Amino acid sequence: RLLTSRKAPREQPPVKSCVSAGCCCHSCRYYFPCQRWLAVEEDDGQIVRELVPVDEAFVKKDSENDGQSLATLGLEQKAKSTTYTVKVKTGDKKNAGTDANVFITLYGSNDDTGIVSLKASKINKNKFERGKVDEFTVESVDIGDLKKIKIGHDNKGNSTGWFLEWVEIDAPSLGQCLKFPCGRWLDKSEDDGAIERIIFPAELQTTEYIPFVPYEITVYTSDIFGAGTDADVFIVLYGSDGICTQQKSLCLNKREQRMYFERNSVNQFIVELEDVGDIIEKIRIGHKGGGLNSGWHLDRVAIRRLLPNGK
Repeated sequence: RLLTSRKAPREQPPVKSCVSAGCCCHSCRYYFPCQRWLAVEEDDGQIVRELVPVDEAFVKKDSENDGQSLATLGLEQKAKSTTYTVKVKTGDKKNAGTDANVFITLYGSNDDTGIVSLKASKINKNKFERGKVDEFTVESVDIGDLKKIKIGHDNKGNSTGWFLEWVEIDAPSLGQCLKFPCGRWLDKSEDDGAIERIIFPAELQTTEYIPFVPYEITVYTSDIFGAGTDADVFIVLYGSDGICTQQKSLCLNKREQRMYFERNSVNQFIVELEDVGDIIEKIRIGHKGGGLNSGWHLDRVAIRRLLPNGK
């Protein structure tokens, strides 16, 4: 996911347009005006709103190109890469956790990711503890169909032995989630003494679903007193025939919630969501409230996605 922030241009309503991305795809951009509070104590008290796109005739060309190059590049790059969500389960055994540095390599039919250190768990501050599941993100160019993984550690630290229960790897852009069962020690004094193992996926535990696609979501917070929010902002996209995405939080954690959606700011996110089709008919955007500064005045939202040739 790519995040950027810049000051918002004012006085140009959102638009919807289709533009060339300069490669094998075209991109389609939608603009959703809001210009209302999402706050319990303001306006009608609602903290969730449904928005529909407006016509492109309302926008000036100079604002259309203003500051867009970074996000445009990010969307094109995202479309050519794969983001893997890697979940690692440490066994529920005595001394199963490790303080060593854990690494993983994903092997595909065309290439591999190289050695990737699993440093920052999205779930636990202290990673690889007994009975816990940790989650990591691995990004790579296209390596083809995932065939196997190699996972291990460097045997450094006070408590290095590790009992690995399983690894689960989800690739939304490929529409596939694979389970790699282990159930063995990675410990020089246990089992066969190995501290790294090659593991193959369990076919019966593989889940396949419709692949996700990357969307560039740009959120414009208004330039009025108290407009910013520290709340957990989420979005849902709706296509034709009632197709919609899951509800997606735009911030990964509370630190990001404090950083983004400030008064008169623009925040851009590139996220993978279900494919709702070539036309986005509306969006649902809001926040979960709570905290001292949850009220939010949203100016508009812009959404861009890539379309294959001929569309």
